[in-house]
Amino acid sequence: MNYSTLKKTVVLSFVSLMAVGLAKAQTTTTDTSKMSSATTAKVFGGASQYSTWSVGINVGATSGLVPFFSNSTNDYQFGLGYGVDVKDQLTHVFALQFNWFGGTVKGQDATNGNSGAEPTKFGASSFSTSFNSFNLSGVYDIGSISFLHRQSGIILYGSAGLGLDSYKPTWVDATGNSLPYPNHVSELDAPVGAGLKFKLTDALDLNLGYTITFVDNYNFSGFKTYPQLTSHYAYTYAGLEYTLGTKTKPSLEWANPVAMMYDELYDAALRQEVEALKGRVANVETAVNDLKKDSDGDGVSDQFDKCPNTPAGTVVDGSGCPLVIPPPIDTSLFMRKPVAGAATAYSNIQFEFDSSVLKTSSYPVLDATSADLRTSGASAELDGYASSEGTAAHNMRLSRDRANSVKTYLVNSGVEAKKLKVKAFGETNPIADNSTEPGRILNRRVEFKKK
Repeated sequence: MNYSTLKKTVVLSFVSLMAVGLAKAQTTTTDTSKMSSATTAKVFGGASQYSTWSVGINVGATSGLVPFFSNSTNDYQFGLGYGVDVKDQLTHVFALQFNWFGGTVKGQDATNGNSGAEPTKFGASSFSTSFNSFNLSGVYDIGSISFLHRQSGIILYGSAGLGLDSYKPTWVDATGNSLPYPNHVSELDAPVGAGLKFKLTDALDLNLGYTITFVDNYNFSGFKTYPQLTSHYAYTYAGLEYTLGTKTKPSLEWANPVAMMYDELYDAALRQEVEALKGRVANVETAVNDLKKDSDGDGVSDQFDKCPNTPAGTVVDGSGCPLVIPPPIDTSLFMRKPVAGAATAYSNIQFEFDSSVLKTSSYPVLDATSADLRTSGASAELDGYASSEGTAAHNMRLSRDRANSVKTYLVNSGVEAKKLKVKAFGETNPIADNSTEPGRILNRRVEFKKK
């Protein structure tokens, strides 16, 4: 058996297999327009619940004559094409697919196919180019013809990609000379196509498609065209595509989002969970209403009201009981009372030895002096003195500190600071004998001079 006979046998076997598969798809008795009552609804759990990888093989016819484009050939002449692809379905409508196409593209330029006897195009009567194309394409499912059904049965898709085409042309000139290229040419190519896909089983699909491959050069047919035309060829094919994975995971490409949402809405377990959630929400609402209930209207809810049924308008505390307001406090009890026989206003203020701290016994005199100054608006001079112990400089500072202590008290009690003048006299002007302790006690003083 020669190569040509073997190739024809393989092609016929493959076509027969696809015909059997198509017949099986057309005679399927499953009604996909209705939801089967025996099917258990499945809530969407992400892409992990689907199979996404698939492999495919295809075989078909190539042609150098493409409709609606300027071609380097006059007549249709078909060659054999074949291919393998590997696809990753990223979503239910889009996939990335690696393709390999191989085969032969032929063109017949003489009208009757007789070299040298009939008109030719670009000076050539025919060509034959063997090629291998490797490319990566995006495949977009335009829509399902049965998109209103729960399960899709036929998908219309489009594809576009970019890759590398390695080809070797052989062309025959107008005189019948065969001129093959000495080696293969490698150029960028861009396949663009469309097709229909039929679901045969959960894992096996029948694929019918048409692809136009544009080659980034003008010599795919083996001769230079003028004007220079970007080379292109067509590939019409049929193939089988097998989805990899387990039987428990259906193909993502055939997933129907609308049907999945329908399943989620009518999934029994999900509906039970929703009803249970409604019950829990109702219980929470009842508990909140109980917490807010205030039967006696005193502003404290019944849950925390320790004195229910208080009369309307009653002022209550945080526990709901009537608020008891204590009687006003008699502040006169805290007022300083004058001591019987104490010195009156402007009496001398006495100090301890070597101290400028006011004695509590001098407070009544200072309060009376403050009251008189504030009432009369008069001014006063505060003269500080010391006994004769210590140096004269120390006693001068001590007498000034004593006068300033008196001034501070009076200012804090409400007397304007500008109405008080401080003077220090040290140990001068004693009013008693500094040689005795009783005399020195009297000399440790501050005197007032009302003005």
